[in-house]
Amino acid sequence: MNVLVVGSGGREHALAWKLSQSRQLGELHAAPGNPGISALGTCHPVRPDDAEGLLELARTVDAGLVVIGPEAPLVAGVADELRHAGASVFGPTAAAARIEGSKSFAKEVMLAAGVPTAATLLAPEAPCVLKVDGLAAGKGVFVCRTDAELREALASAEALGQPLVFEELLEGEELSVFALCDGSRALAVGAARDFKRIGDGDVGPNTGGMGSYSPVDGFDSSQVAKLVEQIHAPVLEQPARRRAPFAGVLYAGLMLTQDGPRVLEFNCRLGDPEAQTVLPAFDEDLLPGLAAAAAGDLSQHTVAAFDRAAVTVVLAAGTYPEGSDTGTPIDGIEEAESTGALVFHAGTARLGGTLVTNGGRIHGVTGRGESVADARRQAYAAVERISWPGMHHRADIAADAGSTET
Repeated sequence: MNVLVVGSGGREHALAWKLSQSRQLGELHAAPGNPGISALGTCHPVRPDDAEGLLELARTVDAGLVVIGPEAPLVAGVADELRHAGASVFGPTAAAARIEGSKSFAKEVMLAAGVPTAATLLAPEAPCVLKVDGLAAGKGVFVCRTDAELREALASAEALGQPLVFEELLEGEELSVFALCDGSRALAVGAARDFKRIGDGDVGPNTGGMGSYSPVDGFDSSQVAKLVEQIHAPVLEQPARRRAPFAGVLYAGLMLTQDGPRVLEFNCRLGDPEAQTVLPAFDEDLLPGLAAAAAGDLSQHTVAAFDRAAVTVVLAAGTYPEGSDTGTPIDGIEEAESTGALVFHAGTARLGGTLVTNGGRIHGVTGRGESVADARRQAYAAVERISWPGMHHRADIAADAGSTET
C-alpha cells in the first residue's frame, strides 16, 4: 500500500519513520514533508490545507491511505473533501474534529458522556485556567494562580481574537493518553507525560511542547487501556450520536488529581512531541491499524504492549515561543544519530546542501531504552552533539520520572 503523510513537523516525521517499517508499505510520500522525511520517502510541495492539491497528489502516487498529521487541516475539513472524492483517509471529519477545534464544544461532549473534567467558571477569578476556545498551536492555555497572572493572561488571550473559556484550576500530574478510533471502538496506543513550559522547573510561558517521556510511573499498557475504556470510549459515543463518528487518533490530556483522572482537553490527532515518544515505544506495525480505522472497522485488531521506554528532548530556537529561527546552519545530526538516538525534524530546511533552521521548534531528539533512565541518557548524549547559534532545550525532561534520577 502506498501512503501519503500530510504535514511537515516532528509528529509527521515520527509517523513517516514508523510507517516506513511496515511490511505492508509500498511507497511513502509526504506533503510537504521535511528534510528528515525525505530520507524515508518522496516529499511533494503541497500544503496541508490544500485539499484539491492533496487529492490530485494522492491520485498521482496511487495512495491507498492518506494520513493527516496536524490539527488545522482536520478542523478545516480537509479529510472530508478527500473522503468525498473517494480517498481513504486516516483523520476525523471537521464535525468530529470540533472536539479540539472548540473547547466549549468539547465541554458539551464530555458532560454528555459523563466524563470527569474541570468545572467551567462563569467569569474569570484567580486561581483559574484561561483557554482560547479555538486552535492556538498549543499556546492557548494560561494557568493563572494570581490576579496579576490573570490580567496578563487576559491581555495575551484577547489579542488572539477568539472566544475564551474559564475553568477551575486542577492540581496534580498530567498524562497524555492516545487511542486509535474507528468511530465506535477505541484501542490504546500509548501514553506520555509532556513538558509544556519553556524553562527548566516548569517556568516561563507555555509552548507547543519541550519534551516528553513514556512510560509514566503507574501507567503500564494495561492501565492505559483501562483509562481508554473509561474516558475515550464513552466520549466516542457522542460524535457518533451526532452523525459525525470520530475515526482517527483521539488524544486525552488528563490531570491526575486526588479524586482521580479528570480531562483537561481532547485533541483530534497525535501530540507533538508525544508522537516522537509514543511511536518509538510502540512495537506493533502501525499501518494496518491506521488503515482499519480509516475503513471504520478495528474489530480484528488488538494492540500489543507499549511499555518500551522513550524520552524526547525538543531543541528550539533561542527566541521560541515568541519567535523562530530561519536559515541558520545546523551541525551534528549524523553524530547524534550515531548514538542510537532518533532525530526527528520539526522545523528544518535545506539551503543548497546545508541543513538549516526553519521554525521555532527545530528537532525532537528521542532516546530509547529498557528504562526511562536509559532512554534519557541516550537522548541527552545525542543532544550534546547537535548545535547551532542560539539553540535552546530543557535540561530536566524526565529528570524526576520514577527511577530516572541520576
